[in-house]
Amino acid sequence: MMLLAFVVLLTTVAPVASATGTTGNSGSKKLVLGTSADFAPYEFHKVIDGKDQIVGFDISIAKEIAADLGAELVIEDMGFDGLLPALQSGRVDMVISGMTPTDDRKQSIDFSNTYYKSKQVIMIRNADKDKYPTMADLENEKIGVQKGSIQETIGQGIPGAKLIALDKISDIVLQLQTNRVNAAIVEDTVAVGYLDDAIGLAPAIPAEEQAEAAVGIRKGNTELLNAVNGTLERLKSENKIEQLVTEASQLMADKVNKSQNIFQVFWQYKSFYATGVGYTLLLSALGVIFGVIIGLIICLFRLHDISILRWIGTAYVEVIRGTPMLVQLMIIYYGLALTLGINFTPLQAGIITLSINSGAYLAEIFRAGIQGVDRGQLEAARSLGMGRGAAMRFIVLPQAFKAVLPAIGNEFVTIIKESSIISVIGMVDIMYQASVVKNITYQGMNPFLIAAAIYFVLTFILSKLLGRLERKLSASDRR
Repeated sequence: MMLLAFVVLLTTVAPVASATGTTGNSGSKKLVLGTSADFAPYEFHKVIDGKDQIVGFDISIAKEIAADLGAELVIEDMGFDGLLPALQSGRVDMVISGMTPTDDRKQSIDFSNTYYKSKQVIMIRNADKDKYPTMADLENEKIGVQKGSIQETIGQGIPGAKLIALDKISDIVLQLQTNRVNAAIVEDTVAVGYLDDAIGLAPAIPAEEQAEAAVGIRKGNTELLNAVNGTLERLKSENKIEQLVTEASQLMADKVNKSQNIFQVFWQYKSFYATGVGYTLLLSALGVIFGVIIGLIICLFRLHDISILRWIGTAYVEVIRGTPMLVQLMIIYYGLALTLGINFTPLQAGIITLSINSGAYLAEIFRAGIQGVDRGQLEAARSLGMGRGAAMRFIVLPQAFKAVLPAIGNEFVTIIKESSIISVIGMVDIMYQASVVKNITYQGMNPFLIAAAIYFVLTFILSKLLGRLERKLSASDRR
């Protein structure tokens, strides 16, 4: 049964043989776009007709490219610094995210012809408007930049500047609002969406005023590169790109009401959180099921008489417990794709990561429970003619399970909370949806307070259910 369960694990999270899209198969009807949708008006989330949609002039350009190719556009939203690995691994076919074609990036991927030029500006609190008249006044200051962007390169050229590099522009603005940084380097078209009574622009202007944007293509894919360049040339000849920029800017200007309280935010975006809860429960449930299976197998390895099995079990536990879950996730999601060509979906990668991580901890919990059962129980079962396997199954494991149930319950609760890590690869869980709501509402606290309340409700209910199960199992105990 354990072997069958292990086979089920492998088949459930079987990898996608190769990245979907037009890059690997000319007959494919899908074009997968990688983007970081927090960069209005390039790409950003917007509720339209009651549905969350990723819009912006970059998205409009991507739709034109897909239409010219006769393909369906599939949008993958992820962190900006994850775009290049996703493109190199074949997880996406192209990247459009206001990306500047720098020399360093050209060593990793190919770029199309540029389709837009923008200026760099310094965003500050309006109270500090006269404090930074020139770039020299930004020396030795704390400055917020987007991780892996051209703005980070500009910030690195400011003497003594202490850079705070984050994935999302909205997080950088939040750092500025809360006085954690004194300035932020952004593009002028992006800054417009965040300017208000508290946030403005400094007179200081970076020397690198012009920043070009181009489409990123995986190296060697000349067919798609030529097709993208053809579409861009057509849009330029029709003067359509400026029209798309104007339309996206107007859509960005239609902001939501920032004065909404936490209850109004929750009610308006309840469908977002409902979707996130569904994926979080799915991740956690499958992570728990497979974690228990893996944990039990590794536990039995560690208790086995064969030394090689004991070594494998010990090595597994030590390696998994000695490395962060985030590192494990990056290896499974990006590392396997780059080295072996094995592409997991975000859901598959999340389930695998949670399973192997919790399996290591559950293995030690099971081992403690089994070793806590009086050895005389096993000897008595053997003396009655039961084999070792039957004695473990019917005598030892039931007693061990009841003894370690509270510890297992704590691990289940931990898995629900740690599943939030999977949001960094674009898994639409509670934390991902909270970030989306934050980007839509421009509120830095309420969306995450709602997420915290949801996590509390889930873990509280689970704790109560496990408590009832524990009391039921211990009803026959004589104390």
